[in-house]
Amino acid sequence: MTALLDVRDLRVEFATSEGIGRALNGVDLSVNEGQMLGIVGESGSGKSAIALSLVNLVTRPGRIVSGSVLYRGQDLLQLPERALQQIRGREIGLVVQNAKSALNPLLTVGRQLVNVIRGHSPRDEAAAVEHAILMLRKVGIPDPAARMHFYPHQLSGGMAQRVTIAMALSNNPRLLIADEPTSGLDVTIQAQILDLIQALVDELHSATILITRDLGIIAQHCQEVAVLYAGRIVERAGVRAFFKNPVHPYSEALIKAVSTTRQRGRKLMHGTSPSIFDLPGGCALNPRCPLAQPICREKAPELREFVPGHFVRCHVRAAGRA
Repeated sequence: MTALLDVRDLRVEFATSEGIGRALNGVDLSVNEGQMLGIVGESGSGKSAIALSLVNLVTRPGRIVSGSVLYRGQDLLQLPERALQQIRGREIGLVVQNAKSALNPLLTVGRQLVNVIRGHSPRDEAAAVEHAILMLRKVGIPDPAARMHFYPHQLSGGMAQRVTIAMALSNNPRLLIADEPTSGLDVTIQAQILDLIQALVDELHSATILITRDLGIIAQHCQEVAVLYAGRIVERAGVRAFFKNPVHPYSEALIKAVSTTRQRGRKLMHGTSPSIFDLPGGCALNPRCPLAQPICREKAPELREFVPGHFVRCHVRAAGRA
């Protein structure tokens, strides 16, 4: 099966007064139509850099250094901006963190929705307004016709997030990229929004990349998972196989952390994630890894197939030595 989206050797750097920060260090991933891929990682692992890179929206001081993002055979990183604008919003929907900051404070949410709809479809103003109200109703916003006249500051965080989801899905995209879509929301609203995304994606048969720090979300909603650490995918597998048998030491620690959240003070892996401005040589996890060997400090491991469909980036575990 040909992937809807195929990413190869994606590298992103940020040039600041601190130096050059390597946010992504050779990311490979793919997603098929109708599939939901979860990308999980700590803060600073490069999750948001992936979301922005996939639609070529990395801005200064960041830049995409190399790689390709093939969407239906077209490299989005090589397309002119005008062609990209036709794909963003129509074929690829993006849900970003902090919905209120993503919405234009000077326009009503209805006007913003209508602009997105009319920008990518032949609907006239009346038809676009009708469709916008329908989308607000689909995402569970009460009295959607009245809410069309609200400005972003008049919405709660959960309602603003629903508006951005409605906007991302308003043109029936073939691919949805959701970057921490429930960040900062209470548990009840989180569940509602995730169920909403799942239902709408199932209805449209869209491919989805769900980016999160929450393994519980991955377990409940995704078919595949990719674990990101220091700008590299260190493990990728089907969700069931991953939770049954995590191979990479970092993945193992993440899963153990979920099961021991009530055991305060217990540290499952010493140290902290490295700064993108000072990544260690070899495997980026080696200063924290209990299995580290001399080769881990000397050479960066490749992503290898451990068993069919289960890939891991680890000198020790990939060789079956621990």
